[in-house]
Amino acid sequence: MSFINHTRDGQHQPAATPSLLAACIAMALTPTAAFAASTTEDTVVVDGGFDNTQDLSASQDQDYSVKTTTTGTKLLLVPRDIPQSVSVISQQRMADQNLQSIGQVLTNTTGITAQVQDSDRTVFYSRGFFVSNYAYDDLPTSISEVWNFGDTAADTAIYDRIEVVRGATGLMSGTGNPAAYVNMVRKHADSPEFKGNVSASYGSWDKQRYVLDLQAPLVESGKVRGRLITGYQDNDSFVDNYHYRKKFLYGVMDADVTDSTTLSVGYEYQESHTADPTWGGLPTWYSDGSKTHYNRSQTVAPDWAYSDKDSTRIFANLTQRFDNGWEAHINGMHAETNFDSKLMYMSGYPDKETGAGLVGYGGWNRGERKQDAVDAFLRGGFDLFGRQHEMMFGGSFSRQRNHYDNSMPDAVYGMVDVGNFKNWNGNIADPQWTPWKLYSKDDIRQSSAYSSARFSLADPLHLILGARYTQYNIRYNPAGSPNTRLESTKDDVTPYAGLVYDINEDWSTYVSYTSIFQPQDKRDASGRYLDPTTGKSYEAGVKADWFNTRLTTSLAIFRIEQDNVASNTYTYMPSGESIYESLDGVVSKGVEFELNGALTDNWQLTFGATRYIAEDKNGNAVSSDQPRTTMKLFTRYQLPMLPELTVGGGVNWQNKVWTDVEGGPAGRSRAEQGSYGLVNLFSRYQVTKDFAVQANVNNLFDKEYYDYVGSYVVYGAPLNVSVSASYDF
Repeated sequence: MSFINHTRDGQHQPAATPSLLAACIAMALTPTAAFAASTTEDTVVVDGGFDNTQDLSASQDQDYSVKTTTTGTKLLLVPRDIPQSVSVISQQRMADQNLQSIGQVLTNTTGITAQVQDSDRTVFYSRGFFVSNYAYDDLPTSISEVWNFGDTAADTAIYDRIEVVRGATGLMSGTGNPAAYVNMVRKHADSPEFKGNVSASYGSWDKQRYVLDLQAPLVESGKVRGRLITGYQDNDSFVDNYHYRKKFLYGVMDADVTDSTTLSVGYEYQESHTADPTWGGLPTWYSDGSKTHYNRSQTVAPDWAYSDKDSTRIFANLTQRFDNGWEAHINGMHAETNFDSKLMYMSGYPDKETGAGLVGYGGWNRGERKQDAVDAFLRGGFDLFGRQHEMMFGGSFSRQRNHYDNSMPDAVYGMVDVGNFKNWNGNIADPQWTPWKLYSKDDIRQSSAYSSARFSLADPLHLILGARYTQYNIRYNPAGSPNTRLESTKDDVTPYAGLVYDINEDWSTYVSYTSIFQPQDKRDASGRYLDPTTGKSYEAGVKADWFNTRLTTSLAIFRIEQDNVASNTYTYMPSGESIYESLDGVVSKGVEFELNGALTDNWQLTFGATRYIAEDKNGNAVSSDQPRTTMKLFTRYQLPMLPELTVGGGVNWQNKVWTDVEGGPAGRSRAEQGSYGLVNLFSRYQVTKDFAVQANVNNLFDKEYYDYVGSYVVYGAPLNVSVSASYDF
């Protein structure tokens, strides 16, 4: 009896020791496979539960994994050859799980945790640190934890997949926390024929969503193609009075300028309006120190609160392929993002009997962010000492200008009387506001030069070496001091090294190292930015892939050492901005596991688990409001006896989180949320070749839990359902 595996180069080759996991799963699901041969034959061939007569490209279009990626190094590699933890969330998985925003994708990504600060603000962490590095088609940008421009609310309808590299990624981004690098890969006009898709959905809290996706050749030869994606969403919420509306438009033109030159030019726009958004949440304790408990629908927002956001991006990508196999890439982007938010924050602890004791602090803030970025690099192979190697080198420049104005209620300390909170329904008068004034303005420029090479030291051994030089310059004013201008310039060289050893056809082991350099946008009590975070990141692990990379797995251990790490003091400036302090000797260490991809042609699965500990030099927990242990599972199965029907679901589980709050009603107090799991289900029925209907259920057992714990709490979403219909043409 012999087994046949798909090797990494796509060839079929007998394997003496196939993956026990893959083989057992395949044989369990296809019990007749061992009897597929004629009874007169001596050899039975089992191909891991895959049908070789099926169109391979069609199967891979529905996979949860990808064959190759450039994220992490800009070298085109299979995930197994990247000496860091990498997760890919494919278009198919986003569709199955009904993940409609970047935030929803990250919430369901291995090793990523969410901090839901209120109805409209969610930030993300990995390995205990804030995720600040986001890229569009590998063109890096950064976002702020302080100001909410709605970056993670970007709609996923325009993206082909989301790639996440966990840990420090200075080689790619220059600056950044050792958390994660999130690369959003846009959809392109890749069809030489007219085609399209239209979808509509309806769900809990009157959620309506409509998306149209069109592709067509723009010239008869099909060498110039266009794609247009547009959508509209309108919904209420489980929180009283809340209403959200967004619309988006995406257009891209892809041209084969010559047989070796391709050009992409595109535009994307998204705007949203939120009525009655919350700022913060419900008080954690009563004035006597006992715990509160509210209906999940209870709001803290006044009926005059709103938040408007819009973003515009224009981008262009040029690729030139040379006869010797080398490629040149030039990517550029201009982005403008704005927000205008009039909000009120509830502070204090109410009396359990009278409901008195809460004070509202109003804040009307608006911000403008302009980003320009260009990146150019060369990539290709070369021969040295009789072996084939790969190399990449390039440079980038980015400029980001931020401008923030604010206004407060024209009252003592900007306070608003909310009266008896037991009778609160948000119906209070809009106060008089002070004139607009400049709060903060800064101009950030980054210039970088970088290079990496993948050396083949022996058939099973590859070494990746790289480095990035970054010059970071910022001109800014301290918070609340518009007439004071400060400037700071920092230079840094970020080394990168990784070693990958192929144990056999399926398994590899790796180690990697890089340094950390992250200028900060968080301020101390004087209103000045904290000094840059510096440190080192170490990682080691094993990876495997099977069935031509349709199924991948990884197990990693990591250690991160940092100084000057921002820590929230849970005190505030008059504007409501949080005050931070720096911590030295912060160490995060842990382990991550992920299994992702096709177990058979009918079965896709992703399972990820993370366990880490993050502490400062005194043994105090860092980011204790983020779970130390998480497990995330999602799977889909197409029934062989009824191939029109696909069913699936998953579970997201996390352990206890807590925050020690200074100044609680009983002094220093601990707010916490115990461990919990959320169960989700989905099913899809392919009515015809072109028409399908789908249903998704989230929080199946209606678990009540907190998404945020501190001096206030934010409830997570209860049981909710959506149904959708999709038509291809």
